[in-house]
Amino acid sequence: MSRHLTILRLTAAMIAAAAPLGGAPAFASSRIKDIVDVENVRANQLVGYGLVVGLAGTGDRIRNTPFTEETMQAMLERMGVNIRGAQMRTQNVAAVSVTASMPAFARMGSKIDVQVSSLGDATSLQGGVLIVTSMRALDGEIYAVAQGPVAVSGFKAQGQAASITRGVATSARISGGATVEREVPFALKSADGLKLALKNPDFTTAYRIAETINKGNPGAAEVLDPATVQIHPPGGPGAAMAMVARIENLPVEVDQPARIVINEASGTVVMGADTRISPVAIAQGGLTIGVTEAPIASQPDAFSNGQTTVLPRTRIDVDDGSGASLAMVEGASLKTLVTGLNALGVSPRDLITILQALRGAGALQAEIEVQ
Repeated sequence: MSRHLTILRLTAAMIAAAAPLGGAPAFASSRIKDIVDVENVRANQLVGYGLVVGLAGTGDRIRNTPFTEETMQAMLERMGVNIRGAQMRTQNVAAVSVTASMPAFARMGSKIDVQVSSLGDATSLQGGVLIVTSMRALDGEIYAVAQGPVAVSGFKAQGQAASITRGVATSARISGGATVEREVPFALKSADGLKLALKNPDFTTAYRIAETINKGNPGAAEVLDPATVQIHPPGGPGAAMAMVARIENLPVEVDQPARIVINEASGTVVMGADTRISPVAIAQGGLTIGVTEAPIASQPDAFSNGQTTVLPRTRIDVDDGSGASLAMVEGASLKTLVTGLNALGVSPRDLITILQALRGAGALQAEIEVQ
C-alpha cells in the first residue's frame, strides 16, 4: 500500500475518533481573526533595483549583462568617479531585484525583511552586500530603503568532472534589511464602520460570524455577501478598534463545501470531511508491460576466421490486470469512503483516475480541484 493512501486512512481514523456518539464528526471552532481579514488592513508590496557587491568572482559577466555595467557607471559617477569609456571586467558585482512586503501600520523607522534575486548571469550571491537601494510601491513613491549583507541558503560547487548544487544560490534574504521611510495613511480609529472579508467565502460561515457578533452586540453585524460581513460599532467613530478587539477571539464553526484537491505532479489527494460517494461498483485494472534485454555473445571456434557477434535476446511480459474484480464502494462518511477505496488496493495515481471517473458518473458529491 502506498504512503499517500495510508495517510488518508490515518486522517479518517482521527476524524472518526473525534466524532460524538451520533456519528457526525466534531469540528473544532476557529477564531474570527483566523478566518477573516479587516478591510484595508493589509500589507503593501515594494520593489527595487540595486547592486550586490563583494562577490568572489561569481557575479555578472559585464559583457553579457550591459544593464549591470550601466548601473555601475551611474553609481560611481554619483560618487565622483568617471569611468565612461573604460573597459570593466569585474565579476564581483551582480544586478538584483529587491522585493519586500511592508505590513499594515508600519511606522517610519521600522525594519522589514527583503528578498534579493539575481537579474543577470551571476552564479551565486554568497558573501555579497546589497548597496543602498530605494524601494517603491505601485504609486511610484519611495516607502523604504534597503541595504546590508545578504544571506544565501543554497550553494553551488563545480569541478572539471562533477558539480553539486543545493538550494538556490542566486536568491537571498536580508533580515531587517530595509528601513521604512514613508507610512501608508489609514485612520482606523476614525472609521465608523468596518468590513470583515472572509478568506474562504461561504454563506453559512458568513451568517455564523454575524450571529456570533450580534449575540453580544445586537444589530452590530450584517452579511453583505458570502465574502463580506459589515460591522457597525456601537458608539460611533472611535469604537471600531475596540469592537474588533472584542470580537476577533470569538469562536465560530467554519463550514466548507465538499472538495477534493488533486496534485497530479506529486500524486497527492486531499479529501474534505464532507466528501460523499453514492453506492457504486468499481473495477480497477492496469496494463503493465515489462521489457527485459539479455543479449548473448556468440564467439567463433578457435583458429577460425569468424567474428564475435552479439545476439539480442528480448523478453516481454504483459500483465493486463485481468484478475481485477468489482468492488462496492460507498461513502456515508470520510472514514467509510477511505476504507472502501483502500480495499481496492490502488495507488494514488490510480485513485486520481477513479475519482475523476466517479465525478463523471455523477456518483461523487464533491468538487474536484486539480492543481
